[in-house]
Amino acid sequence: MKLATLKDGSRDGRLVVVSRDLSRVCPADAIAPTLQRALDDWEGAAPALAELYERLNRDAAPHAQLFDPRRAMAPLPRAYQWIDGSVYKNHGELMQKAFEVENTLAFREDEPLMYQGGSDDFLGPCDDIVVADEALGVDFEGEVSVVTGDVPMRCPLAAALSHIRLLMLANDVSLRNLIMKELGRGFGFFHSKPATAFSPCAVTPEELGGAWRGALVHLPLRVSFNAAEFGRANAGMGASFNFAQLVAHAASTRNLRAGTIIGSGTVSNADPAAGSSCIAERRAIERIGHGEPRTPLMIFGDRVRIEMLDAQGRSIFGAIDQKVAPLHG
Repeated sequence: MKLATLKDGSRDGRLVVVSRDLSRVCPADAIAPTLQRALDDWEGAAPALAELYERLNRDAAPHAQLFDPRRAMAPLPRAYQWIDGSVYKNHGELMQKAFEVENTLAFREDEPLMYQGGSDDFLGPCDDIVVADEALGVDFEGEVSVVTGDVPMRCPLAAALSHIRLLMLANDVSLRNLIMKELGRGFGFFHSKPATAFSPCAVTPEELGGAWRGALVHLPLRVSFNAAEFGRANAGMGASFNFAQLVAHAASTRNLRAGTIIGSGTVSNADPAAGSSCIAERRAIERIGHGEPRTPLMIFGDRVRIEMLDAQGRSIFGAIDQKVAPLHG
């Protein structure tokens, strides 16, 4: 099934079920007012939501209306926890090779890199990326993410997959000109990682069909920058860790509560024809090949679109479609 959260003036929005073709929505208030409430009672809420989803797809659901992604918040407008990983080896190797200062971020294959990001204020899929200054070096990062149920500490790897409830796309916005200053202080990301945006819909794993296997999504992540194709890296290729491993690793020393979001990091393939899912990677390739980066980072008015299509060319999650805008006042 596919779920979304519509803007209604509140912080957590209104939970709706979205039709498979993303054309219509049906309120799910009678089952759970918000997605977090549904996740807190997943065993009870999920069957009722799934039944409503099937009725909506048969055009038999009450109070159905057209779906406008511009009215969507992030499926979870705020979450108890947002953990982002970095599992694509090609991305890590390119960044290390191009920018020697980043060699302190050693990409290891025995355990994944992770950081804990801000989770109190996510962006909707069509919300502006608001920054105070273009000079901060705005960049997009196309990712896949999962939403978990409750995960116990030291969860066995064999059980980790069963705790994944939903999947989403993410734009993990980065302010590149702040990153190295922060990492150089030895305490991790903070100001360089502003609000993250998520796709209009969160979908259950079965919606992906055979593309969901090995705890990865085996489909291209389509990224366009100012309406030009920028990347189409396959999210199922080149990952050193899958989502089951990420979930188990995140729960090594703590319980994860329902609504925890875990990201894959920038999707990246070694094949140059796949392009890139962030500008920094494109700049790294240019620096390696030409001695200097040539693609500029984002400025006010620039737009990024991130989407994933199924084998029939249909959008699965809906599109993240954002532009960079200045902070006013």
